Amino acid sequence: MADGSRTSALEAEAESAAAEAASEAKAEVLARAGSESTKAVPAKKGRLARAFSGKDQWHNFVVDVWITNFNSIEFGIYKHSRNRAKSRQFTSDMDIYAEILEDGQRTGVLGYREDLWQKNMGMDKRLVFKLFGERLNWHATMDLMIGRSLQLTLGARGLPVTAFSINVSGGEQMVYLERSANKWPLLPENFSFFLIEDGRPQFYRLKRALINLAGDYTLYNEHNQPIGTLDGKVFSIGGKWKGKVLREHADARLLMVLKLFCGMLIFNQDTCRHMKRLARQVAAGKYTPKLEKQEADLYMNPRRVR
Repeated sequence: MADGSRTSALEAEAESAAAEAASEAKAEVLARAGSESTKAVPAKKGRLARAFSGKDQWHNFVVDVWITNFNSIEFGIYKHSRNRAKSRQFTSDMDIYAEILEDGQRTGVLGYREDLWQKNMGMDKRLVFKLFGERLNWHATMDLMIGRSLQLTLGARGLPVTAFSINVSGGEQMVYLERSANKWPLLPENFSFFLIEDGRPQFYRLKRALINLAGDYTLYNEHNQPIGTLDGKVFSIGGKWKGKVLREHADARLLMVLKLFCGMLIFNQDTCRHMKRLARQVAAGKYTPKLEKQEADLYMNPRRVR
């Protein structure tokens, strides 16, 4: 009887979570449809830049890393099961560790696959980040590409070069963000990526400040013009970045890339050490490279015969 009542309780809990997820998803779709129907035709970039002044010229956001799991997303009975019911992207080992704030309101959260990074070794030790909305609807995924990173690190003769792939919800383009191998000791690092808009690639570069204590970066466009900043807070415990981008450049995909990038920064040194160690082991013949299946799928030819 005890087992039967417990099973019934769990089934009721699961049905309640599913109903809640469906209701939230429906509300989000209706809200998005309403906002799209009232959206005005955007002005040209030149006129848009002149239309804003002062603080209104910038789109601002904050990425605030938590130091504990005692948060409204994960703390509570059956909370993790409810989160998994809301999104198939919320895996059993997903750890939510940061929130996104815009205009003082939480608009999203960041999580990563904890077991993949903490418990695995060698090329199975991977970083996978996911960006969710406030209602845990999936927005984007960022994967550390171990094979590509190892290739670039070996090509740079041991200098750690990390490469990430970013899959954005509703987008047709995979975005690839890479650390530059053109780096001298003690000089700032650079990351680069590009986005395709109306068939035209737009290139971006993130350069770390020469003197900084908390991870300050400046975003440049392809004309080497600064169009945004990521300002790391020195006295934050977990990590906190205040980002701003000129509104004429504040495309939704660009903002997602920057938010994921901020979430990656607390792992940046560890990933560089991981790739440097792997490259040394492979070069010395002490480790036989083998790609994990999920990463291997990301390298598959999309035009292959299936």
